[in-house]
Amino acid sequence: MPDALTLPEPRTPDPADAPPLRWGVLAPGHIAHQWTTAVLAHTRQEVVAAGSRSLDRAQAFADAHGIARAHGSYEELVDDPHVDAVYVASPHSHHHDQALLALRAGKHVLVEKAFTRNAAEARALVEAARDADVLLMEAMWTRYLPHTDVIRQLLDDGALGDVHRVVGDYGVRTDPDPTHRLLDPALAGGVLLDLGIYPLSFASFVARHAGLGLSPRTVQAAGSLTSTGVDAQISVQVGYDGAEAQLFTSMLTASGHTTHVHGSEGRLDVDDRCYVPAGVTLTVGDRTGTWDANRITGYGGLSFQAAALATYVAEGRRDSPLLPLDETVAILETADEIRHQVGVVYPGE
Repeated sequence: MPDALTLPEPRTPDPADAPPLRWGVLAPGHIAHQWTTAVLAHTRQEVVAAGSRSLDRAQAFADAHGIARAHGSYEELVDDPHVDAVYVASPHSHHHDQALLALRAGKHVLVEKAFTRNAAEARALVEAARDADVLLMEAMWTRYLPHTDVIRQLLDDGALGDVHRVVGDYGVRTDPDPTHRLLDPALAGGVLLDLGIYPLSFASFVARHAGLGLSPRTVQAAGSLTSTGVDAQISVQVGYDGAEAQLFTSMLTASGHTTHVHGSEGRLDVDDRCYVPAGVTLTVGDRTGTWDANRITGYGGLSFQAAALATYVAEGRRDSPLLPLDETVAILETADEIRHQVGVVYPGE
């Protein structure tokens, strides 16, 4: 029987080691609850304020998490002198305007995925962050997880040989109420920016570390629309020099939630539910090896991105080395092209 392969250990720091920042949570909904729970459980970060358009809602969130201050407007939150960094947790239709508020107030900003509705809004935020000399970062939490660093090292070391194929799949069967944001064009509804941004970002991550470039050479998309005119399901083939990515996302069917990378020398498989802390299997010829030693699991993994931002701020950085702003913009340029091809336009675009 052939010897098992040994995968590299992740270099991901323990989130508890990051220097503390004082955080304000903007838009205290479901993902804000998950993020705050993770940050308080696994880091030394201090969540000191919550802000909503409803003071009652902000106060209820603050009470639930032991947060000292609640604000009844986003303007009050970003102007709070006790807040160093703002986590923008609203629907992506509002990310541009709300992140801009925080940037102009001189705060460091972590913006929930998808970063903005489109690349133009993303570029405007990047410019505002550079003008304000603060750190702006997309909350694509998978980039900061330990298993992603295992993959990063394998790609950087050429363990797969030349990368030729990437597969990314994320579909969840949903039956949203007709008034749900997922179906509302005015709220940038549709599955692409909600779920499909994960496989799209994964393909970009692989391409960058495999030396295939920041932007794809070709994009071919097909999809199905809802009665409200947003995307319900999309299949995409993205072409790089010498490599293709086949990506799929859907709100109509529960698909595999898996990612794979195929190279000339080997194959990399990420466990099901690959967008949370996961295991990684490398196959080269008849030899395999697996890494799956996640100490923090599930939504607890949201703590890694908050810790990363705090560390970068302490280091004086103004961009994330794991997901640079130029790459975030390039990913949204690809998303714009996909929406153009399937016929999805948001109001005001």
